[in-house]
Amino acid sequence: MIVGGGAAGLELATRLGARYGRGDRARVTLVERARTHLWKPMLHAIAAGSMDPSEHELNYLAQAHWHHFRYRLGELTGLDRSAKQVRLGAAFDEDGREITPARSIRYDTLVIAIGSVTNDFGTPGVAEHAVPLETPAQAARFNRRLVNAFIHAHAQTGPIRPGQLHVAVIGAGATGTELAAELHRTARAVVAYGLDRIDPERDIRIVLIEAAPRILPGLPERISEATHALLTELGVEVRTGARVAEIRADGVALADGGFVPAELAVWAAGVKGPEVLARLDGLETNRINQLVVEQTLATTRDPDVFAIGDCAACPWPGHDTPVPPRAQAAHQEAAHMLRQIDRRLRETPLQPYVYRDFGSLVSLGHYSTVGNMMGFLVGRSIFIEGLFARVMYRSLYAMHLRALHGNLRALAGWLSRGLSRRTGPMVKLH
Repeated sequence: MIVGGGAAGLELATRLGARYGRGDRARVTLVERARTHLWKPMLHAIAAGSMDPSEHELNYLAQAHWHHFRYRLGELTGLDRSAKQVRLGAAFDEDGREITPARSIRYDTLVIAIGSVTNDFGTPGVAEHAVPLETPAQAARFNRRLVNAFIHAHAQTGPIRPGQLHVAVIGAGATGTELAAELHRTARAVVAYGLDRIDPERDIRIVLIEAAPRILPGLPERISEATHALLTELGVEVRTGARVAEIRADGVALADGGFVPAELAVWAAGVKGPEVLARLDGLETNRINQLVVEQTLATTRDPDVFAIGDCAACPWPGHDTPVPPRAQAAHQEAAHMLRQIDRRLRETPLQPYVYRDFGSLVSLGHYSTVGNMMGFLVGRSIFIEGLFARVMYRSLYAMHLRALHGNLRALAGWLSRGLSRRTGPMVKLH
């Protein structure tokens, strides 16, 4: 049983179903609280309006049918390790009617892959006034709020207020930085569709706020510097060393007493494990609520329960921190877990997972892509940017699609989406 249908969980369920689903050697079940899947690194593009989520969503029921695993709708609420049962909460539709009841499902091998959630660090006002980017629904919600703000500003009788069309992006990791670059272009594109009372240069401002001394603090300094320079050239206001004290309806209060006027705010400042992980029948968690796992990806207190993806704190030999919560790590862990399941079925010893860091890439939308690739032959990191970096960035998504669909179907989907984009507006307007 796999709980969580993100990049790691769905890739694992798909490959296990294709390998074992048509025989009697194993039965594969995926439990997920959502009905459709969307690759999480795309959320910033959905929030900015440069991507329509309906063109990239994958239906879990259909994927389960095509690849011979079972999909069960439900949200993880607890675990009984002695009975080897996962507890699921009831699922409801938009009108509050129950779709599936609360229930328990038995497992032999359990893989938890429920990802991460936003960490607001207890900052006042985040829940009330900022939109997190954990799910496609939240990203789409921010995009609607953005478009509605522009339409309202164009239709109002009075002048546009200072800060009314300013966007504060709190957190300059990959998600926040990519969102700031995308918003610079898409905000102007929305205004170009007849909202001529708005002057983009005067009325629209994107502010990227980061508590660390530099943006992209988890990536090499050269990437940070190149990205900062490009954002500044575009006109994005970058504030580093700025800790947020409170989010208000009209802006962001900083710990040093400063204030950033902005009536639209996105919180992308940190992640942690979902709260339910602390209630899983005594499984060990770390300070940000991730499940602590051995090098084999098995949890430290139960050899039949594994964790992969963002919800797992996996040792990274030679480093003081666990394997970073990145898409490439989720992909690698899913591939390794596939081999671990095969070893369990053959009753052979498990093998340690070794994370290979192939580098980091940051997409700045239509403007550029920057990053580094690990030069294993020369033993050092290689800085890349421009077209080559953009191709490498897109190849990460292509790798995910191939894992879910195979080469031919992934290519067909890519071509069909490219053609459909040419028949509609270049940004989402509703």
